[in-house]
Amino acid sequence: MDELGRKSVAAFKEAEKNRVIVVLDNIRSMHNVGSVFRSADAFLVEGICLCGYTPQPPHRDIHKTALGATETIDWIHFSSTAEAVLKLKEKGYQVFALEQAEGSILLGEFSAKNHYPLAIVLGNEVEGVDAEVLKLCDGCIEIPQFGMKHSLNVSVAAGIVLWEIVRNG
Repeated sequence: MDELGRKSVAAFKEAEKNRVIVVLDNIRSMHNVGSVFRSADAFLVEGICLCGYTPQPPHRDIHKTALGATETIDWIHFSSTAEAVLKLKEKGYQVFALEQAEGSILLGEFSAKNHYPLAIVLGNEVEGVDAEVLKLCDGCIEIPQFGMKHSLNVSVAAGIVLWEIVRNG
């Protein structure tokens, strides 16, 4: 592991972050929450907003998939996703939902560098991003899909969108 040159928790906390915040909109699965923490750590994002009934650390099922990322990634809980989005917009963030919607921007065509600081809202595993939250967002980003299924697991989608944003930002 030493050869990998991984940051310590202290070094991670001090490192310059990518100007991205992940907003989890009523995610049910603790395993998905833990996986999003892990991806957020991998891509050095600023933090995560856990909204509504999204589970919060500490919990063994979150830790099982986060593998320590709950110690590196800053997070805050909001009683509603709308509250989180409004607070982020007050702070100057552009907020985009990851959602299949009319007028959505395909991920490969989204220019993150034109939207920093940026917040990405990831929706509930069944319902997606709440319709009232979508109205508050500056737009939607869509991951193109070509098979029979028209959705990805939320933690998989998080990894894809964070990679593309950091890679192209």
